[in-house]
Amino acid sequence: MFFASGSGSNFQAVIDAIENNEIDAVITGLITDNEYAGAIRRAENHNICVSIINNFGADEAAEELLSVLKGWTPDLIILAGFLKKIPDEITRLYQNRIINIHPSLLPKYGGKGFYGNHVHKAVLEAGDKSSGCTVHYVNENYDEGKIIKQKTVDVLPDDTPETLAARVLAEEHNLLPSVIRQLLNQK
Repeated sequence: MFFASGSGSNFQAVIDAIENNEIDAVITGLITDNEYAGAIRRAENHNICVSIINNFGADEAAEELLSVLKGWTPDLIILAGFLKKIPDEITRLYQNRIINIHPSLLPKYGGKGFYGNHVHKAVLEAGDKSSGCTVHYVNENYDEGKIIKQKTVDVLPDDTPETLAARVLAEEHNLLPSVIRQLLNQK
């Protein structure tokens, strides 16, 4: 099952990998905190259940989230562009079963506020020669869980946050399905 707040392009990359028989899995649902997320349309186009939790972070949202998770019984939970912190009780209950894709080579440029072009702008401002993406386990702290796998992308001299973001995102679309396949095959 997935959590997404935005367009859902990584979500779509995994849907495509499943439909192309590259991953043997069923996506039980999508949880989002954004009723306008493009990921919702992607889920509906593939008959995937959607749960919108608007008040994410409130106590009643944690209870609603737990109820949805228990109903969908996921083997693996994937955060793909989800911008809210997962409640600690959920990360403990699903320890080593929640993963996240992040647009940097963690531990660099991780944590609250480091998402999307904020990450790529920081990479360019620091003068880094490489960037990339990371899939990691989710724990109680933003982007601090154990790293599963990373993919490096060269930073080009004429890069802008947008051009760097496009190259990193292309690698995310390969890395995330690859890691999901690896983790599911281990079970």
